[in-house]
Amino acid sequence: MNKAWTYIKSILVPVIIGGITGLIISKFIDYNVLQKPPLAPPSVLFPIVWTILYILMGVSYGILKTNNLTDEKINSIYYAQLVVNILWPIFFFVLEWRLFAFFWILLLDVLVVIMIYRFYNKNKVAGLLQIPYLIWLVFATYLNLGVYLLNK
Repeated sequence: MNKAWTYIKSILVPVIIGGITGLIISKFIDYNVLQKPPLAPPSVLFPIVWTILYILMGVSYGILKTNNLTDEKINSIYYAQLVVNILWPIFFFVLEWRLFAFFWILLLDVLVVIMIYRFYNKNKVAGLLQIPYLIWLVFATYLNLGVYLLNK
């Protein structure tokens, strides 16, 4: 398979899934009316950051895929974290299960740490490209808990 096409597919999967999720939850997003913890960014920042992170996620996975470094464990952790990632905004915004969403994002944090470890062991660049994702998730975890505590 052509390497360019593999990268394109690897990038499009998380970007499209993230975009579809964004469309589904868009009418439910109440971020601007919620009490937020210190350092909470403006809502306009979220789609920009998530798009960048989804692109990095796809590039990282594409590196592994084009170099035949994927296996069942890599695929399982990658797609598991992607599913958990996509469900979080539904729990947080659509269902307004803020406390449940906090525990859900903790699960996502753990999955991403495992993913980084596995990616890094296969290809250092692929693992390192996921570090911004983890940093943002830790920040999102803080925001989730803060929103829950300030709005319960």
